[in-house]
Amino acid sequence: MHRNITLADAQQMADAWIKEKGVRYFNELTNTAILMEEVGEVARIMARRYGEQSEKESDKNANLADEMADVLFVLICLANQTGIDLTEAFLNNLQKKTSRDATRHLNNPKLNR
Repeated sequence: MHRNITLADAQQMADAWIKEKGVRYFNELTNTAILMEEVGEVARIMARRYGEQSEKESDKNANLADEMADVLFVLICLANQTGIDLTEAFLNNLQKKTSRDATRHLNNPKLNR
């Protein structure tokens, strides 16, 4: 499929899929609830596979990549619905983190063990 896509490409692809296959976007509140559900599925896998909870037999075949992609898809839908350019938002957020945290993590003794 498309191996090298941008966030803008992903936003356009999700929008095209919604219009072609999904009939219409769910409303923003419904998509927010779906996003929380999908994040919960990622959290479940992480807690059981990498955390201290034991993994149930039914969880062992859970596909973490697919669940993360579900989170990304719904987040992209919400961005499309609310007029957010994720490329611009990501770059602005990275700049904010760079300015705010320029030396914070370098000086954190917990990270320098």
